[in-house]
Parts: sequence; C-alpha cells; structure tokens
Amino acid sequence: MAPRTLVLRAGPDALRLLRERGLRADDVDVIPGASGGPKWLVLAGLDRWLWGDFLAGARTRPVHGIGSSIGSWRLACAAQRDPLAAFDRARAAYIEQTYPPKPGVAYIGRVAREILGTLLGESGVDEILAHPWLRLHVVTAESRHAIASERYGVQAAALALAAASNLVHRRTLALHVRRVIFHADPSPAAFTAFTDFPTRHLPLTRESLAPALLASGAIPLLFPGVRIPGDGNRVHRDGGVIDYHLAVDYGAGDGLVLYPHFYPHLVPGWFDKSLPWRRGRGAGLRRTLVIAPSPAFVSRLPGGRIPDRGDFTRLDDATRIRTWRAVVAEVERHADEMAALVAMGPRIAELVAPLE
Repeated sequence: MAPRTLVLRAGPDALRLLRERGLRADDVDVIPGASGGPKWLVLAGLDRWLWGDFLAGARTRPVHGIGSSIGSWRLACAAQRDPLAAFDRARAAYIEQTYPPKPGVAYIGRVAREILGTLLGESGVDEILAHPWLRLHVVTAESRHAIASERYGVQAAALALAAASNLVHRRTLALHVRRVIFHADPSPAAFTAFTDFPTRHLPLTRESLAPALLASGAIPLLFPGVRIPGDGNRVHRDGGVIDYHLAVDYGAGDGLVLYPHFYPHLVPGWFDKSLPWRRGRGAGLRRTLVIAPSPAFVSRLPGGRIPDRGDFTRLDDATRIRTWRAVVAEVERHADEMAALVAMGPRIAELVAPLE
C-alpha cells in the first residue's frame, strides 16, 4: 500500500468489531455528517468511496444518516438515486458561489437556496424520502427568545450570552436553543439516546425536507432563520450550534457508527471550537470509527490546510475557486486508500488508534 494519507480512530466496541471481521458494509448502522462549511470539500474522496463503492450493494439492514449543517447536505446527496451525480452537482455549485463585497443576509440566504436547489435537482426530495435503506435525519437548532430575532444587534447579543453560558456548562445552551431532529424514518428510535439536550422529533415530509436542510445550514448572523412547515412559527437555525460534530451518545448496538470527518477529534458544539477541553469522548462513542485526513496530508494541500469559511474573505473568488478545486482533486486518492484498507480484513485494526 502507498503511504497512508488517512488516520483511523475507534472507540473500544468499534475496535473489537474491526479485529473480529474487518470493516464491512453490513456492519454500518449510523453515518454522522458534521457541520463545517467548506471543510466538507476535503471529504470528496471518502464520499466517493463510501457511497459509490462501499455501500453501493444490497443491504440487509438500514443505515441512519444524521447530519447538521453541511453534513445534512452531504447526506441528502447520498440518499439520492445517483449519489455521485448529486455530490458532483453540489460541489460544483458550492465551489463556484460568489458574492459582492459585504453581501447582506438576504443575499447569502438566496445563494444558499440556489445551491440547495441544485443539490436536490428535480426529483431529489422524493428520492430521499423513498430511499430503500438510507434513512436521513436532519438536525436543526430551534432558536429561543432573542436568538430568534432577525435584528443583527439583538441576535448578536443573544448569541454572546449563549456563548458565555456555554462556557460555564454545555447544558446551559438549552436556555437559548433547542435540538430538533427531522426524520425520514417513521420511527426516531435510532436516536433515543440523545438525552444530553431537550430534543424534539419531527417527520421529514415533501413539504419540510428542503426547508429543514436549509435551516440546518442557516448560520446565525449570516443566514436568515427558517420556519419549517409542520412546526408552526418557530425559527430554526444551524444545527451545528448545538451539534457541531455530533459528538453524542449513539447508544448500544451491534454495528458501527462510521464517521468520515475533517479531523481525528470531535468538537461537541459551535461555541466549543475554541475550548480545547471540550472534545467528544466517553461511552457514547464506544462504537464509533472516525476516518479523517492525516495532519501530514493536510499540510500538503493547497494552502497547507482544509478549506474553511475564512476563505471567502481571505481569497479573491478566482483564487478560492481554483484552490478548492485543487483540494477536491487531491483528496480523490482517499477512495483508493479506503478500498485497500477494507481489503485488509481484520488486519485493518492494526492501523487504528483509540478515539479519545
């Protein structure tokens, strides 16, 4: 095998399963998709392997795909009849988005709707809801009190208060936002272990699917909040506010939580990004396998880093688009590397480190 460009981290139950029978498609129960904006571009090769090869055959059990923000959009690509074509459409539209200097919230929201429309195409909503084995679950953050305001100063002050309370304890976020999960599965039973925050469970329908996806990526202060059919007048924003990397309790089970991710670690919430002591850990991740680009590989990407939202102001449009396309081309090799790792069978466990 060529030098590895990926790192694998596993909880104890996941590592035991890998030692027994390697990485098998039929052992996958859950696939999370994290928030992270442009960071999703570094997963292009892993997405091609996962949805175009590894999980492409017939299955004996469903897979639950749960995502917040751009992670839910990735899973919406995966749940279409031709997932690779959906990913290609979504990446092209995402990479080529452009903005005038100082665009307003309404302008940014309009661009997001256009990208989402391209991602879904003419029949994506129906294909997602009718998928034979992939069950989509979309996470949003219901805004409470002043965070529901569209007045910039009011919303900014409310977010600052939420960040300050989160610094004391993560559970205090429930005073400001509430987790909502929209389910394509008739039963939300796969995620009943999500008890760290008050959580509401609602169905995904033809009317609510696109608005729920839009809301899941509605970044506070940048995007307008979204009201979702079937949930009254409540305002929903980016699911990553609570579940940035979905570092949650996935409960007991016989299968894997297979997690292609930007980093080898998990950050629980949006306000935890700058808090190094807040990392996903513990028994809730015991059957999780994280697959991420290695730091050495990332250092060799254009610019020496993973794309992020700062690129919109750091780079002019032409440079940003050229850089992002180059990143996608570089990470395509991850598909071949994963195929080789799967072919190792149980010996893959020798290359897996503990998930902290």
